[in-house]
Amino acid sequence: MSTQTTLSIDSNAIIALSRSKQEPEWMTSLRSEGLTLAQSLELPKLEKTRIDRWSISDYGTYKAQSPLASLDDLPEVAKGLASPDNLIVQRNSGIVHKQVSEQLKQQGVIFTDLETALQEHADLVKPYFMKAVEANENQLTALHAAIWNGGIFIYVPKNVQVDIPLQALFVTDDAEASFAPHVLIVAESFSSVTYVDNFVSSLSGASLVQNGIVELFVKPGAKVSYASIHNLEESVTDLTYRRAILENDANIQWVVGEMNYGNSMSDTTSILKGNGSDSDAKVICVGTEEQKLNLTTRAVHWGKASTSDMITRAVMRDSATAIINGITKIEKGATGCNGQQTEKVLMLSPKARGDANPILLIDEDDVKAGHAASVGQVNAEQVHYLMSRGITKEEAQRLIIYGFLAPVVSVIPIKSIEEQLQRLVERKLGQ
Repeated sequence: MSTQTTLSIDSNAIIALSRSKQEPEWMTSLRSEGLTLAQSLELPKLEKTRIDRWSISDYGTYKAQSPLASLDDLPEVAKGLASPDNLIVQRNSGIVHKQVSEQLKQQGVIFTDLETALQEHADLVKPYFMKAVEANENQLTALHAAIWNGGIFIYVPKNVQVDIPLQALFVTDDAEASFAPHVLIVAESFSSVTYVDNFVSSLSGASLVQNGIVELFVKPGAKVSYASIHNLEESVTDLTYRRAILENDANIQWVVGEMNYGNSMSDTTSILKGNGSDSDAKVICVGTEEQKLNLTTRAVHWGKASTSDMITRAVMRDSATAIINGITKIEKGATGCNGQQTEKVLMLSPKARGDANPILLIDEDDVKAGHAASVGQVNAEQVHYLMSRGITKEEAQRLIIYGFLAPVVSVIPIKSIEEQLQRLVERKLGQ
């Protein structure tokens, strides 16, 4: 079978756009090379998912955006999702709002859009851009390298602790405008930062592809907390790669809410290069209608005594389908590692489908690794027990569902994100 898709993106237009934005020559070359690669590389081969049958050709074109006079000018769907402090907003192809506190600047923290970072901090961007996720991995990553726009750049100097969350809001409300943000975070030794972003759309049924990449570089002893909620409508196909590279004693905490209504593919990976590095990933998703989901969470252990824990909870209703992959890879020489994972899928209707795939790839003897996976429907005995205590059947089912999701939702370190996820779950489940 063919796993390529026809691309109608003009190479000359990509180069002209890059030069019009006065990007460094290396970025112009990278964009051009990415598009050339995209013409020859195949789409990713996903477990039990024919991504080539999805709507993945509607990328739109780059459209310059005017700054917002006020956050009140955002589409209704985007209002109230973030506090105004330390916030960057991307609308369609470009940045429209940026508010960064003086305190951050005084600490030497760089929190800006990636396009500005290319102008002002190219020496910091170049060593890291498309280095965790490389352009030549598949057609999607190559295409992203060519067409990315907007995006976020965060640089935290050595020993700096950022106490308040940095926020980004990504909004698409024009299906003719390309929407492919790139998030790049570099946390130097013994620093710490929390970053939160939201993806929302208001396209009234028009088709669009979101092709996004996240790259995190966590230096020795540093800690990054990354929370992301994707809530894009049915007509948007969401394709996202997230990858963190951790050095000695570095720590990454992922919290991902895959709350889209359209077909979605995501790959969230931690590369534990350093000794004593640690990754904790928590993923929640709810599938509805005819939605198709393919979600992979992965930890690759290279460093000695590195640890990883992955928890995924998926709730499926209607005729939705989910492929949930958990992959723990322990490389030769990574002694003393401990990799644990759990994937569970709860199906609320006879037509819903869920597939939990725990995978352990162990090339070293002196390690600990474990997995647990389950796929099933709401337990009738639990419903009966709750009903015997005077609770209605609908309320009993609701309590069981939230109990099922609690291992992820209840441990989210940011209260506003926990509350937002709870609201989105309720809305998707019609409660």
